[in-house]
Amino acid sequence: MMKAKICGETPLASAKFLKLREISFCDAKGIMRKWESADRIADAKAVMIVAHILPDDEYLFVRQFRPPTGKMMIEFPAGLIDPGETPGTTAVRELYEETGFAGKLTKVTNFGFSSPGMSGEPIAVAFMEIDGDAYRDQAVVAHPEECESIETFRIRRDDIADFIGRCEAQGDGIDTKIYLFAAALQK
Repeated sequence: MMKAKICGETPLASAKFLKLREISFCDAKGIMRKWESADRIADAKAVMIVAHILPDDEYLFVRQFRPPTGKMMIEFPAGLIDPGETPGTTAVRELYEETGFAGKLTKVTNFGFSSPGMSGEPIAVAFMEIDGDAYRDQAVVAHPEECESIETFRIRRDDIADFIGRCEAQGDGIDTKIYLFAAALQK
């Protein structure tokens, strides 16, 4: 059997952050096909942060409006990797900007794809630990970009399923990665 391969692409539209393209590819049977893809301009990469607060056994989640969904979304903190940054340095920066917390980077995965049927955006996952004792008696202040309005939640491991249920009940959308994470924790 042949191996599928990209044969070309045609730009369809381009805006400030995204581009739409039509990809021509030859499938595994040798048949020429077309596919549409929405991608970031300049092939930007992203990092998602799973931040674990110890010894409290809490995880950080953020809530923000995402125009493509038309909803407030529950997500992990995340952000685009700036030129010259590694996924790890971006994770440290974005965690602080979005939540006000500083943490220790413990692991960064290779790049994967969260919606490969729609986009080729590469995303790494950064795992971080936060010293909960360091934040016991102080207010934590986020430092979001001017265009961001982000709410932060510290949720105990045992309360994540209930947290998701409450968010769904109030009409929030849930990033699919949150469901996967919650299911993995229950095992």
